[in-house]
Order: sequence, then structure tokens, then C-alpha cells
Amino acid sequence: MSSPRPRAAYLDHAATTPMRPAALTALTAALGHTGNPSSLHTAGRAARRTVEEARERLAAALGARPSEVVWTAGGTEADNLAVKGLFWARRTQDRARRRVVVSAVEHHAVLDPAFWLAEHAGAELVLLPVDRDGVVEVEALRAELEANGDTVALVSVMWANNEVGALQPLDDVVTLAHRHGVPVHADAVQAVGQVPVGLAASGVDALTVSGHKVGGPGATGALLTRRGLELTPVLHGGGQERGVRSGTLDPALITAFAAAVDEAVAGREAHAARVGALRDDLVRRVLAQVPGATLRGPADAARRLPGNAHLTFAGCEGDSLLYLLDAAGVEVSTGSACQAGVPRPSHVLLAMGVGEDDARGALRFSFGHPSTSDDVDAALAALPGAVERARAAGLSSLVDA
Repeated sequence: MSSPRPRAAYLDHAATTPMRPAALTALTAALGHTGNPSSLHTAGRAARRTVEEARERLAAALGARPSEVVWTAGGTEADNLAVKGLFWARRTQDRARRRVVVSAVEHHAVLDPAFWLAEHAGAELVLLPVDRDGVVEVEALRAELEANGDTVALVSVMWANNEVGALQPLDDVVTLAHRHGVPVHADAVQAVGQVPVGLAASGVDALTVSGHKVGGPGATGALLTRRGLELTPVLHGGGQERGVRSGTLDPALITAFAAAVDEAVAGREAHAARVGALRDDLVRRVLAQVPGATLRGPADAARRLPGNAHLTFAGCEGDSLLYLLDAAGVEVSTGSACQAGVPRPSHVLLAMGVGEDDARGALRFSFGHPSTSDDVDAALAALPGAVERARAAGLSSLVDA
């Protein structure tokens, strides 16, 4: 009989993280209840109460009013609602508002809707450049708004980059955009529970949150929208969520999502300190033990997510490294999970000025609430050998060619 495989060192929490005990408890308690929150009978009213209590809990955790929370089926839907909904609403108010300004390193849940609007809805897309750390060039935004502010429909800049962990200068983005009457959307999917996130305090007009990134269930998310912000619906149907987002709500998923966010935000400082120390240990040891390893994103820990370490390995293919590490029981990512398996370099690294060859050798290590020093030790036990094998395979293929 073969011995069971030891517990995997899971270092891909930026892709998804295990559910928190509080979320599991809330989910299982609610799953036994029946009722459509839109129904008027007793079961329906009980389901509505669960939804509204979760709305209040999520809003309190993220510095918003309950009326500013719009439930969605995940971060992707929330980003689509923000980008498309803001664009169409602004165009309705003022036909000149046709420019959509987004950073070049946004998640594809923002980039793809923006490109779609340019191809199908008459939008003019402007991609803001970033510096070598993956941080938006504020002066480029200033120049764009000073030249074309009257025609900009919205600005979308993520709170923190999902690949290299770079925190974005949202204070400056909001100040500049509001000076020209332009609303700002921020995808905060990676940031919640790692750095302070608040709708009112940040000044952003719309904010995306996702459940499974913070220890909640999948297929849950929310778009927080400043009171008075007009959005054109993307989904049409029963008129739920004040007509902004139609679709029957799932009280069990929603209450578990709110419980996860509440717990993640309440424990944020201790969590950030703990995973930041694990991340720093991993980076230090990788750079010391693996020749040709380069840290990408801000070197200053205060300017990046505490749970993120993104490195490139010269002469390697990221996919090869991923499979070699996986065979050794270490689970990591080459970047955004939504782009996994696509044989092209990360658009984030290319926007940062990283060459295509170097960009192909990227790995993202990301820590979460269950992470321990054992995960770091496992990664360092497997990584040097995996890099050697990947480089040897690359050299062999060059010789064969």
C-alpha cells in the first residue's frame, strides 16, 4: 500500500483561500432554511432578514452604509457592473463622456469589459502606464484629465495588484479624478483583510469585493457604490438590489460572505504582520539560495500586499516550475489564476517593462490565514531543484531546436 501524500504546502491564497470557520458556521446554519428573500410570506421575510443583516455587517466592516452594498455573484460581475454600468450611465447623462481610463495592470475582469466597451459601445479606452514596480503613474493620469477631463466617463484603478502585490496611489487618483467630476472605481478584491479598505474613507465611488479571496464561499461578491452614484444595470430580470442587479439572492452564501469579511477585517493587523513575516522569510531565502531569482513589484514591504511575493527565475518557464513544484507538494501560481494555461507572458509584467523571456519565468507565492512557516520550508526545499530542472529542460529544448 502506498503511503498517503503529505499535506500540500498551499501558497496560492491570492487565487482562492480556504473558508474561515466563522463563514462555514454561518453557511451551514443558513443552508437548512428555505425562503426567497423577495417573497412576502414568513419564510421569505426570514430570508430577507438574513440578507439585510449580512448587508449591515459587510457595510460596517468596509466603511459603507448598508444601502451602498449591491450583492453580486463574485468579483468579476461586480467589476463588469462598475465599468459598464458607470460608462453607460455617464453616457446617458452626457454623450461627450466616452473615455474609459484604466490602469494597464488591472485584472482582466476590468480590462476585458473596458476593451469590450471600446469595441462595441463607442468607448475610447485609455490605459494608464505603470512604473517598474507596477504602480500607476499619477502624472499620466493628471495629464489625461487635464487634456480630456470633460470626456472621461470613469477611472478604474485597483486597490492592490493581484500579481505583484503593488498598492496603488488611490488617494491621488481620487483627488485628480474628482477635480474633473469623474467617478473612480477600485477593485479591492486582493486588498480586503490585508490592508485597510473603506468606501467612505478612501473617497472612491465604487468598490469591488469578492468572497472566496477572504475565506468566504465562492460565487459571492459585492459592489459598494457611493450613495447617489448612478449605474446602468448589466443584468435585467426581477429588479432585485434596487433594480441595479437582478437575480434571486442566496441568503446562506451572502451571510457566510459577510461573516468572512467581518472576521478578515477584524483580524487584519495581526494577519498582515504574521503573513508579512512569512513572506519576507521566503523572499530572503529564495534570493539567497536560487541564482537568477528576481523579486518583482515594490521592494518596500509597506508598498505591497503583506501576503504577496512575486518572483521571476531567469531561464525558466513558469508553467514548468509550477508543475515541478506541484509534484513536490508545493502549490503556487504563475500569476492570475484566470489566465492559467494561456501560453503568454503576464500583461502586468510586460507593462512594468519586464522582457518577455524574463516574464515567462514568473511565480507568485501568496499567503493566507492557514499559512505557516512549514509552507515556507517546503517551498525552499523544493524550489532550487525545480529551478535547476526547468533550466536544464529549457537548454535542452534550445539545443534540440
